[in-house]
Amino acid sequence: MRTLMKTKPARFVLPGLLLLGALSIYLFYDLPSIRSLPENLNRPSVKITDRNGRLLYEILPAESGRNAVLSAGNLTQCMKDATIAVEDKNFYQNSGVDVMAIIRAVWINLQGGETLSGGSTITQQVARTLLLSDEKTERTLRRKLRETVLAWQLTRVYTKDEILALYLNQIYYGGMAYGIEAASQTYFGKPASDLLLPECALLAGLPQTPGIYNPFTNPDLALERQRVVLGLMEKSGFISPAERINAERAPLSYNPVPYPIEAPHFIWMVKDQLDDLFASGRLNPLESLVVRTTLDLHIQNLAEEILQRRIESFKPREGEVNRNVNNAALVVMNPQTGEILTLVGSADYFDASINGALNMAISPRQSGSAFKPVIYAAALNPNQPHPMTAASTLMDVMQTFTTKGEQIYKPVNYDGREHGFVSVREALASSLNVPAVLTLQSVGIEKVILLANQLGIRSLEGPRNYDLSLALGGGQMSLLELSRAYTALANAGKYAGSTIILEILDADGNILYAPAATPVFQVVDARVAWLISDILSDDQSRQTGFGINSVLKIDRTAAVKTGTTTNFHDNWTIGYTPDLLVGVWVGNSNYQAMHNVTGLTGAAPIWHETMRSILQGYPDKPFIQPDGLIQFEVCDLSGLIPTQACAHTRTEWFITGTQPVTPDTFYQYSDTGGIVLDIPLEARDWAKSQGLPVLDDSNNTVALTLTSPADNTTYKITPELDLSAQRLALSTLTGTGFAQVTFFVDGSALGTLFTPPYQTWWILSLGEHQFWAEGVTASGEIVKSNVATIKVVE
Repeated sequence: MRTLMKTKPARFVLPGLLLLGALSIYLFYDLPSIRSLPENLNRPSVKITDRNGRLLYEILPAESGRNAVLSAGNLTQCMKDATIAVEDKNFYQNSGVDVMAIIRAVWINLQGGETLSGGSTITQQVARTLLLSDEKTERTLRRKLRETVLAWQLTRVYTKDEILALYLNQIYYGGMAYGIEAASQTYFGKPASDLLLPECALLAGLPQTPGIYNPFTNPDLALERQRVVLGLMEKSGFISPAERINAERAPLSYNPVPYPIEAPHFIWMVKDQLDDLFASGRLNPLESLVVRTTLDLHIQNLAEEILQRRIESFKPREGEVNRNVNNAALVVMNPQTGEILTLVGSADYFDASINGALNMAISPRQSGSAFKPVIYAAALNPNQPHPMTAASTLMDVMQTFTTKGEQIYKPVNYDGREHGFVSVREALASSLNVPAVLTLQSVGIEKVILLANQLGIRSLEGPRNYDLSLALGGGQMSLLELSRAYTALANAGKYAGSTIILEILDADGNILYAPAATPVFQVVDARVAWLISDILSDDQSRQTGFGINSVLKIDRTAAVKTGTTTNFHDNWTIGYTPDLLVGVWVGNSNYQAMHNVTGLTGAAPIWHETMRSILQGYPDKPFIQPDGLIQFEVCDLSGLIPTQACAHTRTEWFITGTQPVTPDTFYQYSDTGGIVLDIPLEARDWAKSQGLPVLDDSNNTVALTLTSPADNTTYKITPELDLSAQRLALSTLTGTGFAQVTFFVDGSALGTLFTPPYQTWWILSLGEHQFWAEGVTASGEIVKSNVATIKVVE
């Protein structure tokens, strides 16, 4: 019996040993030798070319200086401290492995069903980066254990200072900089030995996600990360609270010339995408890479020369007024593919006086009237009740609106004039402001923001952040965003986004990576896109705002729109043919105002010359008209079906089914047989100023007409906006004989006014409501206005 009991455990020894041996083989049979570590220190170059293979920039291999190795003694102490604080606070105490961190990470990761990264010391990161590069992106327990064994072995061969030096000399800091010396030269233009505490903290925060924290492209996120590192340094006792505060407040001066490159702003965008591809494991940074981009260097050089020369022409000569125009940006795109052919981010990348290193092509600015085509595209959408048409009439007379902040808003045109009744065609082509606000009010901010987002304008957020000033550029967006939106108008309403990389190859020409084909979405009805393009290429229709044969007209069919912001802070011109789009921004990076420089005089000449230069030698290519459009004769002022009394008619294009069915009511025969205009009261002063015959009741000094709200109108409450901000203007047109006017809502007095203008506000309330006004004359007579009935819905 005793013999039997002794032999039973022995039965499990051999299988156990075999299992342990098999597990060891599985984990460690091909474990690299730490003696191979020096073989992995070289970094190849990365070439970035234009679409035709012309070199834009080459990332130098390590032996050329981009990965200079510093001895442990030459590494600045603040860099060591910052790195230890953020990456491995127990670096000098652990044996290369933080056992508790690994146990905690494995437990948390196993709870999630897979083994993710976590709990890695500096030594483990060195082992993973230099000895397990093929497994670097694996999220397995096997890799974690192999990494742990190698880290333990490294501590047997290298001192702690040597391991820290390996980390600081070889880790990736983004911007194609491997090692702290390369990172210091790249970001700050100085040797690592000269780094100060604020700079050390910023650089130490980069390795975790260098593409996100790159200070050139994401300066705010980089500074947030810097503050995290400084906080950890204070917590670990490396710096005092006072040193942390001073470091957080210290300004950083970035290297304005990190590399001699072509199209530098574009290159930084490419490098950001490469950082993301490296971080995701889709590309190996140890391979020699050739990145073929969408950029056309010939067009890039052409555009740079035009832009710089035009900006230089604004410099004042002796005796001239300084118009303070110092900077500009330009993008050229293929509307059909979304490929960026040219991107000029400033007038001079290396001119610090204009913040030239800042990429103004991707910096949000107020767009002015350049945003109006998006508003009118939403208004012309035929898949909504009562869409506008190119012939729809808008009143361009002085009107009062309210802003989100409950302020009175009175938009005026650039020329300061009223133009009376204008069609949508004339209003958009001539960039008239009051009609644009009326159009936005009609279609709704919510719909316009939704369409803008669908067209790639991500800078615009929820509708509660905007009011009717959005119609005149009250929202910020970048030149690239707005140009990207215009590509859909050029491409029959189809939105293709934007792309900058065509493919990435190895040194032998084998394709390592090609971006997935960008899905193309039909965002705008093709007929609406054609109408917008037809309007924006109509030189006759824009004569009200710009005159005939302005700089907006080139030697071929081209749709174009300008924009100028309040006080001349920014001006824009974006225009296109079916195959080419050019967008231009002109202004100052520091938001200083220009002096009397508009989109027509600032950005438009750059646009004009660039378009003509690129398209020289190519035939004219009109916009292809889609099916579903018809021409229809309308009465000029009203846009309705002409009657015998209608004095002037014109033809207009309509989306089938949206043509007018109502006869004109503006032109009427008077009692004497003449023709007079029976038009809304708000427009009569304008009509009289133009010498037009108006059906006039101005002799009645006690006439009282409720002009707002309009009868039989439906209003919608927007859930995203505070109800207190959703107000309806009540106003009247009165004769001169009134002492006071009282507004009534559903029989209750809302408010009494004693002097004109007689206007007040009412907060929207669900249901059906009746409005009227009652006036009291100087003699005490009470006069009641017309009654308007409206509905308010959710």
